[in-house]
Amino acid sequence: MSLRLRLLFALVGLVAVGLLVADGVTYLSLQSFLLQRVDQQLEAAPLPVLRELERQGSGLPDNFPAQPSSETAFLPPGTYGCLINSSGQILAQVTFSYGGSAPVPTLPAGLSATTTAAGGQTTLTLPAAGHSSLRFRALATQKGISPYTLIAAVPLAEVTQTQHRLLLVEAIVTLSVLFGLGLLAWWIVRREMRPLDDMAATADAIAAGDLTRRVERADTRTEVGRLGLALNAMLAQIEGALTRSRNSENALRRFLAQASHELRTPLSSVRGYAELFRRGAKEHPEDLDLAMRRIEQEAARMGVLVEELLLLARLDEGRSLERQPVDLTQVAADAVADARILAPDRDVELEQTGPAGVLGDDSRLRQVVTNLVMNALQHAGAEASVVVSTRSVDGQAILEVADDGVGMPSDVAARVFEPFYRPPGAHGHSEGTSGLGLSIVAAIAEAHGGTVDLQTAPGQGARFRVRLPAAALAAPRDVPTPPTEGPVSVARGEDRAPEASNDVQGPIHS
Repeated sequence: MSLRLRLLFALVGLVAVGLLVADGVTYLSLQSFLLQRVDQQLEAAPLPVLRELERQGSGLPDNFPAQPSSETAFLPPGTYGCLINSSGQILAQVTFSYGGSAPVPTLPAGLSATTTAAGGQTTLTLPAAGHSSLRFRALATQKGISPYTLIAAVPLAEVTQTQHRLLLVEAIVTLSVLFGLGLLAWWIVRREMRPLDDMAATADAIAAGDLTRRVERADTRTEVGRLGLALNAMLAQIEGALTRSRNSENALRRFLAQASHELRTPLSSVRGYAELFRRGAKEHPEDLDLAMRRIEQEAARMGVLVEELLLLARLDEGRSLERQPVDLTQVAADAVADARILAPDRDVELEQTGPAGVLGDDSRLRQVVTNLVMNALQHAGAEASVVVSTRSVDGQAILEVADDGVGMPSDVAARVFEPFYRPPGAHGHSEGTSGLGLSIVAAIAEAHGGTVDLQTAPGQGARFRVRLPAAALAAPRDVPTPPTEGPVSVARGEDRAPEASNDVQGPIHS
């Protein structure tokens, strides 16, 4: 049985019970009221009955007392009166029929004794002789006429008729109310349950694959409306989760395909030079030296790619990084110093306004700065200058790497942080790069609770901005001025070289 029918039956059933209780109370109240009126008539009936018995004189005992003639009372038609002795024998009787015969009550045995035991007066209901549907309300008294018992009985025909009419009226009213209420309840239940039908239709559509469906007419003022709003919120979250899962799956497929492509090139080179060695290069020192050198280079290139893939995987898994106070300004100064040694003919400047402390992994933050600087040196253009700046603003440590080079279109800039992204017109790889540098920058920044964004336009250069939560440093540190000339040791830069991935090829920054 549906919820709609259960609600309808429950409502109509409760109303039916209420109406039946009201009908019963009304019926019993009216019956009690009518019997009280009949009992009041019976209180005045003994004297008229005695006078009528005296007037007729038939069967009265010799010592029957005379009754005053001044007492008058009107008795309902069909009133019956009689006089019985202590053994229950009827000595005299009379019927106030006012024309025609009338039924008489059936007197129970021992009525005289019952009246005596009740203190000389008792009221009871008696059946009519030969009429199963007619009853009498009788009053038996012995006062003043003992040892005789006087019985006055009034027929309850009008009372019974009134009660039957009341039952008929109550039945008609009850059935009419239940029928009208049932129709009204059915309409109300259908109207109120319509949102649930919409939810069911929406659920069916979603089960069929349409994740864009939502529950309409959701009203916060009703329970069903709030359920619809909650369902809409849940559906939005499910759709978002499925969309993210689908996008993540597609991105993973593209990532695996691109990684396979990146690994295929050095593997082909290694296999080619190995085959050259097998075919006789070992007999020629020049060819042997070339083969070994190229195999070593391609193996190193694959090693860098694998390391960066592992780093991205660890960051995506949310593995915790080392957390310690790091001065981002010091890291930037070291990166600028290394860049000036690696590219002495390029203009690389450092701008800083004081310490910019963060809480993070020193080696990974150095990788972020190195990747951004080397990316600018390789792809901004041969004449472009690079400016690295750090500052602390509103609880954030900000690192910027800007150049005045060729810039890039907005559609390309929107995808530069994707792994292995190849913009239209990009050709080949720069030596030693893997195409993952800016992806690693974005992943490291996110792992530190920060963000990285890019501002660029064709011909207007590029500005990479990394924002990280600022943290207090243990003690101020002096930032050395990056060397511009003279013999400078680059051991620090050589140690970090594998971390610096200058990855996007062609005339763009990525």
